[in-house]
Amino acid sequence: MIGPRGRRRTSAVVVGVVAGLLGAAPAQAAPPRLNAFPGCSALFQYAKAKASTYSGFIDRRVMITPSGPASTEDVTGTRAPAPMATTAPAAGEETVSGTNNQEQGVDEPDIVKADARRIVTISDGKLLIIDIAGADPRIVGTLEIDGATELLVSGDRALVFGTVYDDVPDSSAPGVAPSDVAVGRYRHAIPKTVLTEVDLSDDAAPKVRRSMTLDGHYVTARLVGHTARVVIASTPAIATAAEAASAGVRRFVPLTTIASKLTGRQYRRSVVPCNQVRRPVTYAGLGLTSVLSVDMRDGLQNVDRDAVLADADTVYASTTGLYIASHRYLRALSTVDQVPEDIRTELHRFDTSKEGVARYRGSGSVRGLVLNQFSLSDDAGVLRVATTSEPTWLASGAQQTESESFVTTFHVPESGPLTQLGQVGGLGKGERIYAVRFLGDVGYVVTFRQVDPLYTVDLSDPAAPKVVGELKIPGYSSYLHPLGDNLLIGVGQSANDQGRTSGTQVSLFDVSDPAAPKLRDKAVYPGAYSTAESDHLAFLWWKPRNLAVVPISGGGTFGAVGLTVAGGALSEAGRIGAANDSVLRSVVIGTRLYTLTYQQLTASSLTTLKPLGSLDLPVPAAQPGVPVPVATSPPPVAVP
Repeated sequence: MIGPRGRRRTSAVVVGVVAGLLGAAPAQAAPPRLNAFPGCSALFQYAKAKASTYSGFIDRRVMITPSGPASTEDVTGTRAPAPMATTAPAAGEETVSGTNNQEQGVDEPDIVKADARRIVTISDGKLLIIDIAGADPRIVGTLEIDGATELLVSGDRALVFGTVYDDVPDSSAPGVAPSDVAVGRYRHAIPKTVLTEVDLSDDAAPKVRRSMTLDGHYVTARLVGHTARVVIASTPAIATAAEAASAGVRRFVPLTTIASKLTGRQYRRSVVPCNQVRRPVTYAGLGLTSVLSVDMRDGLQNVDRDAVLADADTVYASTTGLYIASHRYLRALSTVDQVPEDIRTELHRFDTSKEGVARYRGSGSVRGLVLNQFSLSDDAGVLRVATTSEPTWLASGAQQTESESFVTTFHVPESGPLTQLGQVGGLGKGERIYAVRFLGDVGYVVTFRQVDPLYTVDLSDPAAPKVVGELKIPGYSSYLHPLGDNLLIGVGQSANDQGRTSGTQVSLFDVSDPAAPKLRDKAVYPGAYSTAESDHLAFLWWKPRNLAVVPISGGGTFGAVGLTVAGGALSEAGRIGAANDSVLRSVVIGTRLYTLTYQQLTASSLTTLKPLGSLDLPVPAAQPGVPVPVATSPPPVAVP
């Protein structure tokens, strides 16, 4: 750990990280080195050698080409509004719904967190504290936070995550005249991550305690106990192999700034020492993925950090481990005329079993590509991974062989590489995965191209996973949620026999017999789409009333639908309207259901779903459906 009074480490780090800046690191038993670099010289030479073998190096700069002069305000002011989320329950509070987390005990960041007396949300770059005691919710506290997108809350301390951009002129674009560069018509936006520690003890006056600004982009975070783990990814600030070969140390060494609002002092320095950067046995790219561990009780004054030289595409976390998945670079993946047979995903594990720290422990490799975080599951020392041999972005007709999907199991050692235990393949021949859910010893996998096979996979023997059941229905589910009582609910799209989708479909599955899953009921909303199809945080299941709240947009319906599950059937409990706006998140507090859109927070009766009160929110700079002129760069690719 690095602190203003501790010994400054000047050897520090690579590629876009973050981290702890106050306090010296406590003595610990030395973990296995796992291919750690002996120092900065070895790290830089390794990076240069790898970069020089590839002529198409991709960096994360964003090109801005406005009609007039650009500015930092132009960039930050036109970003699309971030999604908003449900909330984490207060300790011992059973009348507040929590964030729809993948794993119990692992809280995920979002734009709404609530307890029994207040809602804390982010809207248009402002942190809002909303009092819910009266009939109409009301804003009692406001705090401007640059680039704010989502947050975690622990007690009266919030950690807010955001992205800002350094806006610099660019003269490398083809046909750019020096006069255009001079007036700022062509510029690069370099993303930086901002972590902001906020004191929420006074609802009327939330205060920034500290902030940390780091090179690189924010990926995601998780909160287990009092410890938030924040994942930051970076690529070198170089665009060509020639630049890589001649780059000085600083092109590979980003900096971090921490500012204390308590003392008024700022500290700017490198973060992770070079000899704490590790690389997998198999080369996985020049991106640097860093995991920062923040004790929410101490905040940003004491941040632990660890890093691995690998890109971060997908993040999954259990209560004891955090996994980074990234696809191994293959040149053919960037073309549309061929698909290599051995597409693989690299898996990198950090041990998070101890409060306040995360330690990189080892890596592994699996055939195929993961869909999202639900493609991974850590259960009692066994990692289960669902993959498809075909990229999701593949153009129609580009595949050379028939796609298929796999479920693979890995032994998770205390330290060292992940070793494969077993694998079952052949799922969804000619299709790809649309949804995955691992529950205990059973995995549920949905594949689709024209029909939706729901597969059940027996994982009771990790060395011999096997498909034991299959259900084929038109359409597909892209999100699966366990309801208990051997029931699953799926949210996706209905489709005809040719695979043409026609609107949101909510399906109720009976999985009491894994060998014979059944469709019990379904509700279809023609011409509609639900944000829950692509974002699980938009879905709410309230067990005390067996109530599912599903956002619906289009087909004449805007708002959310409440569906009650009883007797193996779905019945509509009511609808919440949202005039041409999308319901992004729902949260239960006491006897009320609160639904959040881009523009409004609405309180409804939990019994009838009829509106009781509302609050207009600050209108975001960009509305849904309005094109945003600043597009992000393609995801980083690993250099072969």
